[in-house]
Amino acid sequence: MIPFSPPRMDQRIVDEVVDTLYSGWITTGPKTKRFEKLLTAYGGHQSTLCLNSATAGLELVLHWYGVGPGDEVIVPAYTYNATANVVVHCGATIVFADATDDFNISVKAIEKAITPKTKVIIPVDIGGWPCDYDAINALVKRDDIRSQFKATTKEQEQLGRILVLSDAAHSIGGRYKGRMVGNLTDITVYSFHAVKNLTTAEGGAICFNLPGPFDNLQVYQRLNTKSLHGQTKDALAKNQIGNWRYDIIEAGYKCNMTDIQASMGLVEIQRYDEDMLVRRKHILDRYKSALSGYKWAQIPLYESPDRQSSYHLFLLRIRGVAESRRDEVIQEIFKQEVAVNVHFVPLPMMTFYKGLGYRIKDYPVAYDNYSREITLPVYYDLTDDMVDEVVRAVVKAVEKVLGQEH
Repeated sequence: MIPFSPPRMDQRIVDEVVDTLYSGWITTGPKTKRFEKLLTAYGGHQSTLCLNSATAGLELVLHWYGVGPGDEVIVPAYTYNATANVVVHCGATIVFADATDDFNISVKAIEKAITPKTKVIIPVDIGGWPCDYDAINALVKRDDIRSQFKATTKEQEQLGRILVLSDAAHSIGGRYKGRMVGNLTDITVYSFHAVKNLTTAEGGAICFNLPGPFDNLQVYQRLNTKSLHGQTKDALAKNQIGNWRYDIIEAGYKCNMTDIQASMGLVEIQRYDEDMLVRRKHILDRYKSALSGYKWAQIPLYESPDRQSSYHLFLLRIRGVAESRRDEVIQEIFKQEVAVNVHFVPLPMMTFYKGLGYRIKDYPVAYDNYSREITLPVYYDLTDDMVDEVVRAVVKAVEKVLGQEH
């Protein structure tokens, strides 16, 4: 069986984790802080806060910006549920926006969705492909859009416009017009979940890149406190001789990253561009070469003159196929002992969001993308022979299910 996305584990990672276990410090400590500095240098943004998940990062930012009941947050209809769940947790209203053909959120749909209640836009880099950030950033800075923004907190007054919070769970290492994902907009959040390119088993990070007059280090410190129950000192600081006293300045959360997790990240970030991304690009190129000759195969975008993906997912679409027939193709692929997936079922199709009144008919492009999509395996240890086996399974399945139709 060819699995879908097992994590990369090798002796370098094992050794770094074991070093942490024997160090006497396994929770948030020196390795987490070092990982944060390496991430900041890699992305080119101002500061980085590591956490236990990307979801926690998104929610902390929303709370920091004062998002709550009566506010609206624009979210892609085509994304993982975490992007929208955090808005629900804040008590705000989700405003879904449709996708474009590249799977990412439509800037035109964003523009139509903006109201005086809009506080945040959360674009998502689906599969590692960066959104059109110049267009999104220009939109929120446009005079007519800024003039209707109604600030209700100090942070909102300081920014004076809608915050752009990039969900880059898939896209660390991606590039847009020569700039790295992480410094493309106000704040960016990474994921280091087990299936991600760069994993810490579970984990995430907030990349701060706020414009003046914000002090990004001060915002880092504020959210660091928020991530540790509102404590003014973390365990490492309190462990210093004579430094035991601390204060609680808010009812915060508990979502810090541990040094055990950071140990894995320290190994991966230092070989990411030269090793991980090279291998993943090779796999995507091999899929593209093998499948481009089939008229039914719609190859995903992962490189263009102004954008470069992180090569996280290969989002194959089958031209002219109905959702039910796509599902039959997937079952035939599984019968050949090849694991595939679908990214994603649009949120308006999910029971919880349907219950809130959202309807998939309002997001036709998102539905079309989903209904024809099959995600093929992409991971570091996927060999060329395994890639070829995946291709054979896909082709055989399509030909069996669709036959004369394609």
